[in-house]
Amino acid sequence: MPFGATNQNQNFGVIHMTSSLALIFLQSGADAGFFNVIVEQFNQGGNWMWPVLVALILGLAIFLERVITLNLADINTTKFTKEVQEALDNGGIEAAQEICANTRGPVASVFQAGLMRADEGVDAAEKAITTYGSIEMSFLERGLVWLALFIAVAPLLGFLGTVVGMIQAFDAIAAAADISPSIVAEGIKVALLTTAGGLMAGIILQVGYNYCVSKIDRIISDMEESSIALIDSIILMKEGKKIVQSSDE
Repeated sequence: MPFGATNQNQNFGVIHMTSSLALIFLQSGADAGFFNVIVEQFNQGGNWMWPVLVALILGLAIFLERVITLNLADINTTKFTKEVQEALDNGGIEAAQEICANTRGPVASVFQAGLMRADEGVDAAEKAITTYGSIEMSFLERGLVWLALFIAVAPLLGFLGTVVGMIQAFDAIAAAADISPSIVAEGIKVALLTTAGGLMAGIILQVGYNYCVSKIDRIISDMEESSIALIDSIILMKEGKKIVQSSDE
């Protein structure tokens, strides 16, 4: 079973948990100095602050789910590759497959797919590794498109709140037939707060997105390098040569 498929049922639970924690955090913030200011500014931002908050919460939920999944997918690839090579030397393909089956992560899944086709030849094993590697890459990247969406949407919602706030300011001017600062202050404050909220949400989510992308790139790089080592090991095994050389050789 693909590693990514084992995490599908956890996604909703992680998103629900993150949303609940964020709401509790917002409510409890009223009792703690600095967070009290944040909650107060949030309330003064008007109704347009809520869509920005929803975008931030959903984006953070996806980020948390990706972090958990990627950390579970991350293993010591060098150590694992050596264990598989030693198993091929001592017990053959079946022993190596057993190690892969007992190891989590996409690298182990790709190795297992290649070993299952090793009896059919090196070309078949290499093709299986390539195909299965693409599948595992899609599992690793799942959800990032939605995270990117919320990165774009949050600032746009903030700018929309800015427009609404300016409209409120001009409506107040029209109603009072005056341009005194006190009349337009409320509308301008709403405009500035929603802009700040949208930009802050976008910045936070962008940092999370870049972290996920860098983590995925490293896992894929490890997967590709270890796959080359596996193909070389299969070739050596079929030639009857020793894969892992002892230190005294």
